[in-house]
Amino acid sequence: MQVSKAIRISILLTLGLFLAACGGQATTRPGDSPDTSGQDGPGSSQAGMGDRSSGQLDEFGSDGRDDGRPQDVVIYFEFDKSEILGKYSNVLTQHALYVADNSQIRVRLEGHTDERGTREYNIGLGERRAQAVRQVLMIQGVSSSQITTVSFGEERPAREASNEAAYTMNRRVEIVY
Repeated sequence: MQVSKAIRISILLTLGLFLAACGGQATTRPGDSPDTSGQDGPGSSQAGMGDRSSGQLDEFGSDGRDDGRPQDVVIYFEFDKSEILGKYSNVLTQHALYVADNSQIRVRLEGHTDERGTREYNIGLGERRAQAVRQVLMIQGVSSSQITTVSFGEERPAREASNEAAYTMNRRVEIVY
């Protein structure tokens, strides 16, 4: 199904406004560990591209590779949340447009959590995070046949430690090409 450019732009603007509205400050519940790092989170200086590269990045997060495709990207989440932060809107839009325009491209959305919570709860939370990213990509024109999701829960941490810095890096969805 082809979507006209004007409709696609309208959808993207609406989605961007929605994500920006949802990207407010997190509230903590009793027993939650607040983030006291004083930062917006990992990768915030790279428009949500994670910490995969230390060089200058283009709109896809590409670090100068010459294979023409975007690099894998990491979307981080707040504690016990599956809502996508507004700061990732542009990154997801660029990846969605690329995948939608290249029907042969496939992506795997890998949901992850920190170690807090039961194994079963964390598998479910990782799945909800992956599905949230999937929904955004599909709204922007990516075919469901181009996307697979998997939840690893707490089983594949980005950082092996039991502190807030590690927890922050472990709450993520990786978009893998």
